[in-house]
Amino acid sequence: MPVALNFIAFQLGWFACVLGAAHGMPWAGTGLALAIVAWHIGRAGEPRAELVLVLIAAGIGALWDSGLAALGWIHYSSGMLLEDAAPYWIVALWMLFATTLNLSLGWLKRSMPLAVLFGAIGGPLAYFGGAKLGALVLIEPGPALAALALGWAVLTPLLLKVARRYDGFRLPKVTTVGAEGSHA
Repeated sequence: MPVALNFIAFQLGWFACVLGAAHGMPWAGTGLALAIVAWHIGRAGEPRAELVLVLIAAGIGALWDSGLAALGWIHYSSGMLLEDAAPYWIVALWMLFATTLNLSLGWLKRSMPLAVLFGAIGGPLAYFGGAKLGALVLIEPGPALAALALGWAVLTPLLLKVARRYDGFRLPKVTTVGAEGSHA
């Protein structure tokens, strides 16, 4: 799967989830995000590995965002099945984010310090963008963004380590025939 296509699919799903939630239709963006995730898994050379990665990211994301909501730092505009729990559309976004870890964000696996920096900046920016579009409210923006930066500085490298283990797009091993005719 081309890296550029993975990046574009993620952006499309992100905007669909955020705008759907902002306009009281969280199911619409969630549906598109899940379709992208299913398509991604179906294209993987090792679909089970990608599925495990996506499900682990969903669990981590559900816990993280539920914690932020329960602490009163973030309020979501729609899509909550339980009070103070992460809305289903944001869990779908975590699943969608997982689809980038072995493709368009795979380069981050080579540098954990860069992954920390990327998470510390990119995570809060995504939530800030979501707030500006009306999908969520940062109750106290300064402390909320600081918590997001710290959390994403930890969660991004953690998810990249999980992605190393569950990489459904890794290249298959190449075997060669040696001079003796055996496989190396």
